[in-house]
Amino acid sequence: MGKKRLIYSVLILLIMPAIAVMAGGAQVSGETVVAGVVFQEDQFFRLLSLGYQDAAREAGYRCLIGNTANDQTKEAELVNTYVAQKVAGLAIAPLNAVTSLPVLQRASSSMKIAITNTTTSNAPFIVGGYTSDNKDLGAASGEAAAELIKNKLGGRAKIAILQYRSQLPEQSAERVNGFLETVRKVNPNVEVVADQDAWLHDRAVQVAGEILNANKEINIIFGANDGGTIGAVMAVKNAGLGGKCFVFGIDTGDQQLAMLRDRDNILQAVAGQDPYSQGYNAMKILIEAIQGKDYSATRGRTIVVPGVLVSRSDPEGIDAFEKELREKFSR
Repeated sequence: MGKKRLIYSVLILLIMPAIAVMAGGAQVSGETVVAGVVFQEDQFFRLLSLGYQDAAREAGYRCLIGNTANDQTKEAELVNTYVAQKVAGLAIAPLNAVTSLPVLQRASSSMKIAITNTTTSNAPFIVGGYTSDNKDLGAASGEAAAELIKNKLGGRAKIAILQYRSQLPEQSAERVNGFLETVRKVNPNVEVVADQDAWLHDRAVQVAGEILNANKEINIIFGANDGGTIGAVMAVKNAGLGGKCFVFGIDTGDQQLAMLRDRDNILQAVAGQDPYSQGYNAMKILIEAIQGKDYSATRGRTIVVPGVLVSRSDPEGIDAFEKELREKFSR
């Protein structure tokens, strides 16, 4: 009988974790499991992921991090995998504010869903979300460009745009429109002579280089994201146009901060987002919803996390932003 009791006890120990998964979400070593998903591997999304992880860790949850690599099919597969694993909740930066929703809505019947880095008015199933105001980001960068064009270029400029409309069309368009509308309010005589997609910096270097070679008169480039901005600066530098062609952009990181300090006088200003806060706040409300707390105030809504302009003309602001960045990465 003693041997039978021992075997029975071992079986119970083996079966209990599976029962826990079936009953209330995946558990590992007593921790409830949640997931945080991004779609690219750059500093912006590393900070977003850190926000996911810190909020989960503070709540005593384990956080799985996934990357859809800009692939809509992979996004659907990853979400379905988390459903099959009975993960309790998912915070995700969707690839598209429209086409990503059906798979997320289906998943919401099995887990709680929060979103980051996108705005949607048609997702009542989410517990909430956090994002940037993309038009405001473009406008912030546009204000800096408008001032330079007015004061240094006599109110006239030939502009090239590097954006990412084939990746995230709505978001890219909002940033570009915010930039151009703001520039044109002050300087109506500006002209856009090139507008192409190039959101990864290697590709952006090539595209911007080709644009500059074909349009010698370009003196302003706007990069709508991290890669486009960095690539544009490198292309201007390669062409020997420092101090003649000026770059403005969106997204901040180590490279952009170094470029703002560089004496080549190419990168002038970037509008920075706060991806860490997006990830942290989305995961926090996700976990609160999992715990049964009231989330009626955020249900179906995306809340804007303010950004900040970091400019060559404000070196103290660059230092302060860099210090805050270091503190986040050291947590």
